[in-house]
Amino acid sequence: MPRRQLGRLLTQLREDASVSLDAVADGLDCSRQKVWRIEKGLVPVRVVDARAMCEIYDVPAEMRTIVAGLAKETRARGWWHSYGDVVPSWFSLYVGLESSAVLMRHYDAELIPGLFQTREYAMELFRRKNPTMSGAEREKLVEVRLQRQHILVRRLPAAPVLKVVLSEAVLRRTIPDRAAMTAQLRHLLDVAALPNVSLRILPLAAGPPLASETGTFVVLDFPQPLGRASTEPTTVYLENITGALYLDKPAEVAAYDHVWSDLETLASDEVESEKMIKAIIEERA
Repeated sequence: MPRRQLGRLLTQLREDASVSLDAVADGLDCSRQKVWRIEKGLVPVRVVDARAMCEIYDVPAEMRTIVAGLAKETRARGWWHSYGDVVPSWFSLYVGLESSAVLMRHYDAELIPGLFQTREYAMELFRRKNPTMSGAEREKLVEVRLQRQHILVRRLPAAPVLKVVLSEAVLRRTIPDRAAMTAQLRHLLDVAALPNVSLRILPLAAGPPLASETGTFVVLDFPQPLGRASTEPTTVYLENITGALYLDKPAEVAAYDHVWSDLETLASDEVESEKMIKAIIEERA
């Protein structure tokens, strides 16, 4: 993720300065291919090279600090890499995007989202998905999911804003352990109380939303350095049982923005959503 961000930023800075790839290669005393790979986010970047590129582009001091910081991050590995192959490569990319986003909009009609799940709920989902998986592997997957949740309360960088719309069916679709499901619903209320989290419920009585045709999705927005366009485009994440899709073309993002607007129109507000969750908890008592 930092490589992609830095590559886009350096490309933008080079183009703003009207400098060619060949000129950068001459300045760095390297091949044109190396500069291209840096801009495409394919390789880690040495801080000395990043600073040299800023010098060539006559970048202001404040932006040079940002570029150097990103260059340092390109040589680091995310915390999720310590869990090895238990985290597939297609999902590793998502965790990197999630950890860098400033705003996430999430719709789900089937399950409690991973950032809201309790250990017991997550464990049951992984057990059903792959009943032959060893207990140790399942525990690693659950730990990754719980570790991801820390972004909602982190201080540096600032925690992202998370907006979630859940179908009422998600609240009523229980796991075998009824006490664990009740605890999961209570946990929803706790997370929704965070100042950076908005949770709204789409009542079944509201009728089918446009999202009936999209299924579960997440829209991620990223920071804009010093008033420039974001170095990472708004991305729509769609997950399935064998992998995931990452959509970032303007027309694709616009289509999901339209779906999200429809969800916000149909969903109950936060106060009414809280009342609905509490009512379902009482029904289960």
